[in-house]
Amino acid sequence: MEVILKSTIKCPNCGHEKTEEMPTDACQFFYECENCKTVLKPQAGDCCVYCSYGTVACPPIQQNKSCC
Repeated sequence: MEVILKSTIKCPNCGHEKTEEMPTDACQFFYECENCKTVLKPQAGDCCVYCSYGTVACPPIQQNKSCC
């Protein structure tokens, strides 16, 4: 299975969307929206901001591995 490295994060505060490249060697716990400056954190039960707010889950989850 091919791992997708790009995910579009949508800010729940202002709706701004931006496509980012996900790290393959670390989880991203914080993400600052470039539009409204809200700092996003993973929702309960998710390991990172991509799993909570992105269009694609982080690489470890895509590979059925534990995330961080």
